[in-house]
Amino acid sequence: MNPINITRAEQLSDYALRLSFEDGVVQTVDFKPFLSLSRHPDIRAFLDPARFAAYRIEYGELVWGDYDLCFPIADLYHNHLLPNAALQKAA
Repeated sequence: MNPINITRAEQLSDYALRLSFEDGVVQTVDFKPFLSLSRHPDIRAFLDPARFAAYRIEYGELVWGDYDLCFPIADLYHNHLLPNAALQKAA
C-alpha cells in the first residue's frame, strides 16, 4: 500500500484543522483533546494558539517546528489521535 499524503491543511478554529488527503478524503481533526490530556510540557506548549497555528505540510506530513510535534498519517487520516482508554479516563 502506498503512503497517503496530506495535500492541504486549513485551520478552522484554535485547535481544529481540516486536512485534505491525496486520495480525496477530508478530515476535520480537533487536536485540543490530545494537547490538553498530554502531561508533557513540550506538547502542552502547543496549547498556545499562535504556536499551534505555525503548522506546515512537509513531504505530505503535518508538522510543527523542527518536527517538534507531528502525528502518524494513519492517525490523522482516520481522525484517531487518542486511544479509547485515554478518552475514557478523561471523561
